[in-house]
Amino acid sequence: MGSCSSHAARIPDVDSIQRETGFSQASLLRLYHRFRALDRNKKGYLSRVDLQEIGALAVNPLGDRIIDSFFPDGSLQLDFPGFVRVLAHFRPVDVEDHGNRDPQEPEPLNSRMNKLRFAFQLYDLDRDGKISRHEMLQVLRLMVGVQVTEEQLESIADRTVQEADEDGDGAVSFLEFTKSLEKMNIEQKMSIRILK
Repeated sequence: MGSCSSHAARIPDVDSIQRETGFSQASLLRLYHRFRALDRNKKGYLSRVDLQEIGALAVNPLGDRIIDSFFPDGSLQLDFPGFVRVLAHFRPVDVEDHGNRDPQEPEPLNSRMNKLRFAFQLYDLDRDGKISRHEMLQVLRLMVGVQVTEEQLESIADRTVQEADEDGDGAVSFLEFTKSLEKMNIEQKMSIRILK
């Protein structure tokens, strides 16, 4: 049986991907096998349809929005580096690495700020840099379905935008979004333990 690093050598550009995402070689190897399993037609890339086959995304009310995040700028194909870049946002934060980061290096994909950016884009449907009342309402509809009346949803959307909207423009900017979530443990809530 070969070592993990010899198997990881089959992953194209593995060292660069590891540096960018922070994933261990063992995690990258598991993710590479998962990527290849999702690529049922052996195309070398994933499509939206491939990701829609993932049961957890199929039943997640925000599944389509999450799938959209894998395809920025309207692209139709997802390669392995793009796949792990998105998943890196959900990698738990390494407490011991937190203080040792070189300020010249880009912020890790799993940092608090990048996790918040990822969450923000799930709400910012038109990608204009603001979450409008209409966008908040659309996402709330996806999340709660028919369990809440339209009137209740509108009230929740109004109150949420109103509480976070500091400049009074009727929408929530990224800065306002981050301030409204200051006390929330995003690092834990947006982490999947198996993604170390």
